[in-house]
Amino acid sequence: MLSRTADNLFWIGRYMERAEMMARLLEVGARIALLPNAGHGYRNEWDSLLQASGTAAGFAKKYGDPIQRNIESFFFFDRDNPSSVASCLERARENGRIVRTALTSQVWDALNTAFQELRQLERMPRSELELNRLTEWTMRHAAQVRGAIDATLLRNDGHDFLEIGYRLERADNTARLIDVKYYVLLPRADYVGTGLDSYQWTTLLRALSAHRAFHWAYGGEVTAAKIADFLILNRQCPRSLLTAISGAAYHLDRIAVSYGRLTPAQDNADALRDELDALKVEAIFEEGMHEFLTRFIRRASALSSVVHETYLSGEMR
Repeated sequence: MLSRTADNLFWIGRYMERAEMMARLLEVGARIALLPNAGHGYRNEWDSLLQASGTAAGFAKKYGDPIQRNIESFFFFDRDNPSSVASCLERARENGRIVRTALTSQVWDALNTAFQELRQLERMPRSELELNRLTEWTMRHAAQVRGAIDATLLRNDGHDFLEIGYRLERADNTARLIDVKYYVLLPRADYVGTGLDSYQWTTLLRALSAHRAFHWAYGGEVTAAKIADFLILNRQCPRSLLTAISGAAYHLDRIAVSYGRLTPAQDNADALRDELDALKVEAIFEEGMHEFLTRFIRRASALSSVVHETYLSGEMR
């Protein structure tokens, strides 16, 4: 496969997963905004979303203070924000158009339909668009694209690059969503174990569509240790860090077999997967959740860079 085709497929996966993540971040903010203000904390729950998404500087330059309405616009419609839902869907659709012959008609239709409906939403008065409508719309279309890929696409190297994009983006996104809860939202350490702490953890599970799955897997009382174990180390959780990195490593191994050679991409993915697989949740808390997540995000970013340098830059190493 040509590197530019692989690159386009890789970024379709990343952009679709990122669009869904921005919608989930907005849902986290909206749910936690319903809580009475604890009088402490980062600045507010909306500013915490900007910090976790890595878009705080761009938002501050354009909008200033983190007001809910502005953040909703910035996360969903603003084309100046490369991570907004609108930017991601437009870029995913453009990448799909470029590699149209590498996609089935069902995958292309799902991408194109999402983009055309987005244009209709953009023409509507903002006052008529409730936040929950926008977040549900985004997650529905992300699921439709994902379903078309799973149901119709040939399991060749093109599918592998799509999956690697999805898995690496999901790993980054799950880590950032956990960090919203653990680092920037909880006001002080002495709030751990309180009703506020439990509500925020439950909100995070719901935003990840993992609330019922968590209770199936663990049952009983909701605790920080259980949820951290579920979202970081549990292979049964489809959005856990270990599941995402293991998936990326699996598809990189398939590419190595297809192309007849191992590369630093496989080595890096295997090393990160094995490190997560050997971890215990107690070690994560001992290191510090925010510190662990920051380190993980850097490792995942480094893995993505190695994948790009190895397969997507046009100079296979």
